[in-house]
Amino acid sequence: MAIQVKVPTVGESISEVTIANWFKKDGDVVQLDEVIAELESDKATFELTAESAGVLKIIRKQGENVPIGEVICEIEPNGQPQPTKSESKKAAAEPPAQSTKATGQVKEMKVPAVGESITEVTISTWLKKDGDFVNTDEIIAEVESDKATFELPAEATGILRIVAQEKTTLPIGGLICRIEVVEGTVPTASKSQQEESGKPSAQETQNYAAGHPSPAAAKILDEKGIPASQVTGTGVGGRITKEDALKSERAKSESKSPGQGAAVPAAQAGGERTERREKMTSLRRTIARRLVSVKNETAMLTTFNEVDMKPIMDLRAKYKDQFKEKYGVGLGFMSFFTKAVCAALKEFPAVNASIDNDEIVYHDYCDISIAVSTPRGLVVPVIRNADKLTFDQIESEVVRLATRGRDGKLSIDEMTGGTFSITNGGVFGSMLSTPIINPPQAAILGMHNIVERPVVINKEIVVRPVMFVALSYDHRIIDGRESVSFLVRVKQMLEDPGRLILGV
Repeated sequence: MAIQVKVPTVGESISEVTIANWFKKDGDVVQLDEVIAELESDKATFELTAESAGVLKIIRKQGENVPIGEVICEIEPNGQPQPTKSESKKAAAEPPAQSTKATGQVKEMKVPAVGESITEVTISTWLKKDGDFVNTDEIIAEVESDKATFELPAEATGILRIVAQEKTTLPIGGLICRIEVVEGTVPTASKSQQEESGKPSAQETQNYAAGHPSPAAAKILDEKGIPASQVTGTGVGGRITKEDALKSERAKSESKSPGQGAAVPAAQAGGERTERREKMTSLRRTIARRLVSVKNETAMLTTFNEVDMKPIMDLRAKYKDQFKEKYGVGLGFMSFFTKAVCAALKEFPAVNASIDNDEIVYHDYCDISIAVSTPRGLVVPVIRNADKLTFDQIESEVVRLATRGRDGKLSIDEMTGGTFSITNGGVFGSMLSTPIINPPQAAILGMHNIVERPVVINKEIVVRPVMFVALSYDHRIIDGRESVSFLVRVKQMLEDPGRLILGV
């Protein structure tokens, strides 16, 4: 009996994952605990291992969103590998044991329920033509919803009668097609007959995917008015990929460009006017949902101040080489800010608190979340017990978490449980911003770029490296006095870093 492999529980707030990559193909033999796929949630990427040795049967395709607990594949412990391509061709060339016989029954295929919030789907691609013979469970079409693209298998064996054409949008329960049910299988020519006629079989000359665009490619071709028949597919089985569509679009624009010396309309003088659409990733959708939720559900305010960074910069310049030689890690600004924040949080515990229903939860420890920009989007790993770490330990942890974040290897534990956040927009050149709170935390500190500015010190105008800092906070539990005093305390310790070292 086949073993069903389901999406495991990967975190309290995670309800679905995306199949980022299949490392094995359908029909491959896998071993126990062998990594077969990579799954991606809105917080982390993790590996899926085989729960048994046997033959893999893939149920959910790469790129699909799968709810927690749903079957993603099956493994037949005592199964045999799928036949090779040559064996499949040989079997297809053999004459069938029986011929077809009409039964008079007609099977109506309707749009199945594919999710709670999905009310309609679009017929993306027909993989069979009207009048074709189809077998039960044979894939006949691709159907696209606002969340995923999935395959539509035939519910009976017989003659296909298409009702809804490609690009038609249907509600759940809408009629897609009918199948005139027959008994037996469609007769095919034997191998000797094919050799005598000099014509290869249909299986040898064409894959069902050949010439069919993927949903993303279809949208691009439709928008630009390019027929799929004019595009050569480079995907699996000749499938037209998004890249094929984009290349074809560029080729079309180049072929239509005016010759040398020809008048160019003003509207075309600016070059290509292209656009593309991509579905939001699971991570990006979650970021969007959480940020809107924070804006609507918190009383968020921001207070600002400025920090003279010269004392820290002088200290770094004096000891950075010795620090790097001793600890093997660079001395950056993040360790100074983290130490200053932790000290200030001890003095103003409300800034380190969170709301849980009608209760305020005060934390006597400092788990500092640091915002890290990655190719997949913003992630916020946590430095645990930052108040007890030394400068070199903080710098090492920052490098480790940032590297794992950019490689997509952060675990759920490394992403949850922070009590306060620090984000550094200055690395991208930001002068000033109002950072958004990372719930359920009550505050976040924003760092910005360092710019030489004229300031007055001892009644004299001098040029100093200055950084603007911002503290966004939840006014429901943090009063204005606390927020301003907290930020002033951070400023004082950064401008006199000796206090951080001495703990005063």
